[in-house]
Amino acid sequence: MMQLFDISLQLNGYRIHTAEKSLAALLRLPFDERSARQKAMQMDILHFHLHNNNFYRQLMQAKGCPVENLSGLAWAQIPIVEKQDLQKPLPEMISDTFSVTSVFRNKTSGSSGMPFSFAKDKWCHAMSWANNKRLFGLYGIDFNQSLQARFYGMPASGYKYYKEQLKDRLSRRVRFPVHKLDAASSRQYVEAFKQKPFSYINGYTSSLVLFARYLLDMGIVLKEICPSLVACFTTSEICDDIDREILSKAFGVRVVNEYGAAELELLAFEHPGGEWVLNEENLFIEIVDDNGSPLPDGETGRVVVTALHNKAMPFIRYHLGDSGAIQPERRFGFNRILQSLTGRTNDLAVLPGGKKVPGLAFYYVTKSIMDDAGRLKEIVVKQTALDTFEINYVRDTPLTNTELLHVQKLMDEYLEPGLKLITKKVDSIDRTRTGKLRQFENLMVRQSDTSERNA
Repeated sequence: MMQLFDISLQLNGYRIHTAEKSLAALLRLPFDERSARQKAMQMDILHFHLHNNNFYRQLMQAKGCPVENLSGLAWAQIPIVEKQDLQKPLPEMISDTFSVTSVFRNKTSGSSGMPFSFAKDKWCHAMSWANNKRLFGLYGIDFNQSLQARFYGMPASGYKYYKEQLKDRLSRRVRFPVHKLDAASSRQYVEAFKQKPFSYINGYTSSLVLFARYLLDMGIVLKEICPSLVACFTTSEICDDIDREILSKAFGVRVVNEYGAAELELLAFEHPGGEWVLNEENLFIEIVDDNGSPLPDGETGRVVVTALHNKAMPFIRYHLGDSGAIQPERRFGFNRILQSLTGRTNDLAVLPGGKKVPGLAFYYVTKSIMDDAGRLKEIVVKQTALDTFEINYVRDTPLTNTELLHVQKLMDEYLEPGLKLITKKVDSIDRTRTGKLRQFENLMVRQSDTSERNA
């Protein structure tokens, strides 16, 4: 059978077969040798960009890094690159040895509030795909043969629409647009699963949960009408225990979490053993405090990533905008695991008493109560003032006074007494232009960030 996916990568200059051999050779190394190689690659990519990327060199100088003399400088002293640092025209940020036409180019979704264009050199992109193929292969998925049901956004028309259509065809994907996932579109999607031998589902958590709730309401288990289905992979949005249970029940297959970023690649992937293993083959991932200093294993802090292969653009100690914790775990051929992921650091709920809590903690409290009855479909939480939170929800029935009192009680217990709660039952909830759903948003922080950027 023609390996169409691999051929399409090769024709575009992505040496996938060479990348797979390189990755396999790395994985055969003992842990100590692998770690030593990673440290050498950290310094190699740092020196490459300091010598070949004027944008990075100027950025480091502006941040006080002695670029002329790095001897004796510890890795933790290398300044962190923030998203706002990369909000520049792409040609200004590309290394001297590359051009805009010789690299893979794309844009971030903007879900963090700080969108920017980025580039990867073709070897970096090939290594990303080699690792993706390996990780999905743990579940029997073969990108050359397995048919994917893709629950993602989709351009409405024009060149980008046809480009995505072509990419889907070459990658054996059938697109299920998620911008408006109502009962009518869900019925059509069910028919597609009856007719096509899908091997796996990949998509945004919130959209998959919405489709799963429709299936549960209709008494449909997807595996029963599509026996070839083996797994569901959630991406881009956190999949909590409640979501996982709903998806497992409605789809009838294993639900697998992945954690990645478009400008990088997969950072962590749920192994069949249950742990989230880190992608240490292509990336160096750190957990640091607010000053950029590494935190001990198990402590929660900012996720900072170095792309070890990307010579086109400097992602070196890049602050992704998320917070999490890492633990060593030398099993299944891996070195460290992602112990926890608590969401974006700029999506913290800031309370009147000065306490800061992950916004998703608020989201989970309200979601678990509102879903006890009444068929909750979607929910978003926004902090609109220091003491005020607004909940927009899609549900068959409005919240009762008893439920509202229960939510208020939990807020008093887990967050802080006296917080104001505004609830709105709506017919639908808007998504980003890519189809993602922002589950929690601190509008106070967002407004502050915007003011600072415009100053």
